[in-house]
Formats: sequence, C-alpha cells, structure tokens
Amino acid sequence: MPIADVTKKQIAQKRRLFFKVCLRCGARNPLQADRCRKCKTSDLRLKNRSVGLKK
Repeated sequence: MPIADVTKKQIAQKRRLFFKVCLRCGARNPLQADRCRKCKTSDLRLKNRSVGLKK
C-alpha cells in the first residue's frame, strides 16, 4: 500500500535509504559514523540508492 502523505514518505525514505553499511559484517550504521558499531572497523560504504531494474 503506497504512502499518500508526503512528509511520512520523506521520513520513510530517509530511514530506508540513508545509512552506511559495513563491508566486513554488514551492519547498518548512521551516516555520520566513522567506524562500525559492531566490529569497530572503518570499512564503511554508503547504501546503494540507485533505482533500476533487477537483473
């Protein structure tokens, strides 16, 4: 069921799309993180937010 309210949609997109992912353990971290919250490594990447067809 799609979300009709614009502000709720923006909040949902922010929670689902804007975070960093650890390359070692795969944990989700906040955008401002420098190190992983679980394994304490600095190997972080941004979540891939590109929209496209799955192959």
